[in-house]
Amino acid sequence: MVGSAIVRALRKRPGVIIITRDRAQLDLRNQTAVRDFFRSEGIAQVYLAAAKVGGIHANDTYPAEFLYDNLLIETNVIQAAHAFAVNRLLFLGSSCIYPREAEQPIKEIALLNGPLEPTNRAYAIAKIAGLELCASFNRQYGTDFRSLMPTNLYGPGDNFDPDNGHVVPALIRRFHEARHDRSPTVSVWGSGDARREFLHVDDLAAACLVAMDLPAQAYRASLPAAAPHLNVGTGEDLPIRDLARMIAMIVGYAGTIEFDPTKPDGAPRKLLDVDRIHGLGWRHRIELRQGLEDTYRWYLRNLRALAESAPEIR
Repeated sequence: MVGSAIVRALRKRPGVIIITRDRAQLDLRNQTAVRDFFRSEGIAQVYLAAAKVGGIHANDTYPAEFLYDNLLIETNVIQAAHAFAVNRLLFLGSSCIYPREAEQPIKEIALLNGPLEPTNRAYAIAKIAGLELCASFNRQYGTDFRSLMPTNLYGPGDNFDPDNGHVVPALIRRFHEARHDRSPTVSVWGSGDARREFLHVDDLAAACLVAMDLPAQAYRASLPAAAPHLNVGTGEDLPIRDLARMIAMIVGYAGTIEFDPTKPDGAPRKLLDVDRIHGLGWRHRIELRQGLEDTYRWYLRNLRALAESAPEIR
């Protein structure tokens, strides 16, 4: 999802040669394959959007894979970028790197100032490691490796698995199928009280280009003294309960939404302080309802392709 959005943004720029590989063409967990790729391509800039990602259920169920796979992906790519003299690299983290009980809105300097949310701790630790790896290469070798920490993302190309996907695509699919099947109720994990911030993936792509376009000195000057990254978000959040009702309305589901408090909520709130990225001239442009409507239209247009790749989707 994120990589595709960045490619869409870069294609609007004349003269840019975009080099991509999907997971079938290049396993980023394979160090030899990654080094061979960098050696053969002569890459000038890297946008590292690849990761093993999922929602709260997937993170809580497969912590070993979330830690191991993401450590391999980021260490292989970042080290190869240094070894083959890439001019500039952008690493994308996640807002789950911050302490579970961080003061809201969360400033960049909150990193490592408290315990992590247990349900996604493995993923968070992998992302913290990638952030520190970029900072360490910069400090030791003078590289220009940059990091952004986006809030919860959604948009075209998302994973619509009802169990392992993130909350927005999972709810879109559940409500769509419930309407199709005329199901009287839809169950949603958690109490519905946890608050989340959501950013359309095309807005994130625009922020990535803003961050990468900055001269090195200007980028470094934008960073807080104690944190080598910038937050990216909308500065607005809402309860999961309201999100579910909004998605149900957009999809046209008129049944009952039941919240299951026996399932984990995750962190009670994750609202990012985005003053620093705003100071660089970037602000989100796609409001949540508009973005959700856009994402549902994309889902409907791509139902056949999604069903062919995952036959249980209808």
